[in-house]
Amino acid sequence: MISKKKKSYEVDVDDGLEKEEDAREDDSSSEETDDPFAEALKEDAEEEKAEADNEVEEEGGLDTIRSYLKEIRKSPLLTFDEEQELAKRIVKGDEAARQKMIESNLRLVVNIGKRYINRGLPFSDIIEEGNLGLMKAVEKFKYEKGFKFSTYASWWIRQSIERAIINQTRTIRLPVHIAESINSFMSVLGPLIQDLGREPSVEEVAEKMDVEVEEVRKIRQIIRKTYSLDRPLGDKDENSLKDIIEDTAILSPAKTTEGIKRREEIIKWLDLLKEMEKDIILMRFGLDGCEPRTLEVIGKQFGITRERVRQIEATSLSKLRFITNKRSIKFEELL
Repeated sequence: MISKKKKSYEVDVDDGLEKEEDAREDDSSSEETDDPFAEALKEDAEEEKAEADNEVEEEGGLDTIRSYLKEIRKSPLLTFDEEQELAKRIVKGDEAARQKMIESNLRLVVNIGKRYINRGLPFSDIIEEGNLGLMKAVEKFKYEKGFKFSTYASWWIRQSIERAIINQTRTIRLPVHIAESINSFMSVLGPLIQDLGREPSVEEVAEKMDVEVEEVRKIRQIIRKTYSLDRPLGDKDENSLKDIIEDTAILSPAKTTEGIKRREEIIKWLDLLKEMEKDIILMRFGLDGCEPRTLEVIGKQFGITRERVRQIEATSLSKLRFITNKRSIKFEELL
């Protein structure tokens, strides 16, 4: 829940959720009428919307959400020159400038936070973590490098949210040496982001950590798998891909073989999806042998928006649940 103490820095759930629901409805209306999954997906969507509304009401109600959004919109977005001026004042200890920089970027936290809904944390907690990342970005931003603040802050916001989700939902116990490697990896990213004004490449991180490029790739893959495998297969389903696929990077050879068989079983079910749906699920969860890709990367590959990718992902996961349920198969049976 959002505390009064931090109210000036914190964000409530945004009414962009309603816009996303509208987009989903518009999207579903354009689906082919002979799609055998259409009716089931429509029922799923209605039930999920009702559950989402209930969750929102438990956290303070839709009125509170809209009220907060209305409040944060009073703070105008900043131009590049305004960001630079505020940053100069912040360096000198100007608290008013710091407050303005934060308040003017609260909507950025909301926009990023929407991507993590139903990922294991209440939305209010997601926003709180995102705001902590925003404040860290304000603290560490070096205006003299000439980078746009939102580009720099986005990474800190995402990192803060994802770290919280991993800590909250992860049940996989990582070996100590892997945990240490992850901590080392995370510790060098911040300074590199600051120096480069963008997310560094694998090669740049490897050079900073003084390790082989392949080692960095493995670390990134473990981090992304731990996060993505904890994501539920749709808003209603408590099961996640982690319930089906174990992280083979930390399994014995015997269990690795079992994991491969489970992956083959999943691929069989994916073959029942449309080609684009299958490809997006493979890419999002790294089931194609590569690292999981972001919505933006996938969108560029297919020539569609990241929001459209998210919608297709959600629809595909719902279809997977529908397919297995129709065959009286539970996800646990694939373990």
